[in-house]
Amino acid sequence: MTTSSSDSRSARNMLMYTIIGGYVITSVLLFKYPTLIHKKKKVKFTCHHISHRGGAGESYENTMCAFKRAVAVGTQMLELDCHLTRDLQVVVCHDNNLLRSTGTNKNISELNYRDLPLLKRCLPIDFDPDSEYIGSEKEEERRFPLLKEVFEAFPNIPINIDIKVNNDCLISKVSELIKQYNREDYTVWGNFRDEITKKCYKMNPNVNLMFSMRRVTLLILLMYTGLLPFVPLKETHLEIFLPSIYLQVWKRNSKSLFPLEKLILCSINLLLMRPCLFNHLRARGIHVYFWVLNKDEEFKKAFDLGATGVMTDYPSRLKLFLESNMLE
Repeated sequence: MTTSSSDSRSARNMLMYTIIGGYVITSVLLFKYPTLIHKKKKVKFTCHHISHRGGAGESYENTMCAFKRAVAVGTQMLELDCHLTRDLQVVVCHDNNLLRSTGTNKNISELNYRDLPLLKRCLPIDFDPDSEYIGSEKEEERRFPLLKEVFEAFPNIPINIDIKVNNDCLISKVSELIKQYNREDYTVWGNFRDEITKKCYKMNPNVNLMFSMRRVTLLILLMYTGLLPFVPLKETHLEIFLPSIYLQVWKRNSKSLFPLEKLILCSINLLLMRPCLFNHLRARGIHVYFWVLNKDEEFKKAFDLGATGVMTDYPSRLKLFLESNMLE
């Protein structure tokens, strides 16, 4: 009786080991060769050089002047932000409240487009601590453009759109403009908030989609449990930051990180900054962008980790780096 019971346990253990071993081997194989079960996404553009807000360190952020200058430098993608005015115009601007950028303590959603104030002559550069952009006094250079103006001016340039607020009308209006200007294949949209990104995908699943922060967290869990190779992903673009950049922003604002925030940053650095993950995603046709990097050593770190592209406030600086490292 004892022998029979022992044999039964051994058989169960052997079966369990076989199942676990088979799972591990299959997971490792598919992690390296994901196209064995997943169709590779066919994104119609590849971008090493991305201009954050059009290049906030070299022109007024999110303006036509910035976008034109970045394209002239040779950027491969423009990154911008969208809000909706009171008269339902999709305007390109990072903040809903205009105090930082114009000195006027009003929200974009409270004003008609024609009543929006001009940008201040001197603007802080959020991702370059202690720096600011000082431009000319020309009103045309400091005007908020409409999204449709950007689409009309750059019909063949990929554009990354951050939907800044959870507004169904804004998402619908942006989707209409994307379809009107035949830009579904050359636009990436979404937000780090999962509810906004979900609405974007539901509104128009044909537009390239970025990962929300919640989906990034899920990505990490799937990778470390070995499930990632088996799970389909609707997103086409992973846009993440280097923890060191986050620390710089906090330092600029003279704030100290709480222990929990330090723990989160260390965890991101340890768990997410993995070339094997980025290689897996790229094998599935998912692009990996790092933001917002403004120094050569940061550019190098991002590409060494396996980034597809880098988002910067200084298009000229990134252009020189790419040329000197033959990465264009």
